Amino acid sequence: MSTIEDIKTQSANHLQAIAEQFTIQGKVRDIQAFGSGNINDTFLVTLDGETEQNFVLQRINTQVFRQPELIMHNMCTFTEHIRQGLQKQPLNRRWEVPRVLFTQDGKDNWKDANGAFWRAISFISNSQSFDTMSDRAQAGEVGYALGMFHNLISDLPPEKLADTLEGFHITPRYLEQYHKVLATTSVEKTAEVNYCLQFVSDRQNFVHTLEDAKATGKLPLRLMHGDPKINNVMFDTVTGLAVSVIDLDTVKPGLVHYDIGDCLRSGCNPSGEETADWQNVVFDTDICQGILQGYLSVAKAFLTENDYVYMYDAIRLIAFELGLRFFTDHLAGNVYFKVKHPEHNLARALVQFALTKSIEIQESQIRAIIQDVK
Repeated sequence: MSTIEDIKTQSANHLQAIAEQFTIQGKVRDIQAFGSGNINDTFLVTLDGETEQNFVLQRINTQVFRQPELIMHNMCTFTEHIRQGLQKQPLNRRWEVPRVLFTQDGKDNWKDANGAFWRAISFISNSQSFDTMSDRAQAGEVGYALGMFHNLISDLPPEKLADTLEGFHITPRYLEQYHKVLATTSVEKTAEVNYCLQFVSDRQNFVHTLEDAKATGKLPLRLMHGDPKINNVMFDTVTGLAVSVIDLDTVKPGLVHYDIGDCLRSGCNPSGEETADWQNVVFDTDICQGILQGYLSVAKAFLTENDYVYMYDAIRLIAFELGLRFFTDHLAGNVYFKVKHPEHNLARALVQFALTKSIEIQESQIRAIIQDVK
């Protein structure tokens, strides 16, 4: 499969021909590589039209998303649902959802002569994203963005969308994979590896918590975003307020707790996922409170009492889950996550396990925050 560099070297005429499949008004003036994503090949198309000046053109990575048609079906379904909902009940602030753009013959995708799968979505103008949380106010906006996204799709039946990533965030499955790798791999028992082995061994009893709650009806199946990191929230360049949530390929049926846990896991670690100083990684409860306050300011409408009961478990579990996935991949020889050196996934695992431990140490404080903001 060709890389984004290969795509860049293709003739401008080839890319322009693809972009023109989606342009109804205006002519294509420029196409540039866009963003820093490492899954899909993404370009920003500039038009000379009088209305919309830009749109986003993407080649879907079908090695990751093997059924891209289902992704587009999902995206068309929930974005239209949100659009209709906002028409009936407009918000008192700016909020946009990326729209699927159709080809001139009414299709939501275009396949080129090589069979590559292309799609176009609207561009959120006058907005920007960030990789790290700057302050408590921004944390509140990140929480608001996730809460608003959940709220706008909370009345869309989960069965309306396909499960495009089966097994994603099902922690017991990741633990099963871990044990399979452990049983078939010779492990060099360094101090760090031994620490991780013991860390996982000590925490196997709680990996089923959320799935058991789902199976027994304590937590309902809903629609989730799937990747609610801070850099998937767009902020207005003037007001600094959140205006959109992007990267919608992973929207699917699941538990909103996976999103809540992942948002807090990524947002409340000031050191970041790639820090070498893993022993000093801490979970920032001040940022946690900001995110949850923002989230619950719009999510209270659909949450149940049980949702609050399992919130701490979600925060702890998702941090542990990612650490488990990194450690498993290290043991397996770095076959899933991209690495810069052989110990990279081990280092990442240590960061997530340190974050998990920090969450555990602060359990009473985190539970108190949840009670305070509900």
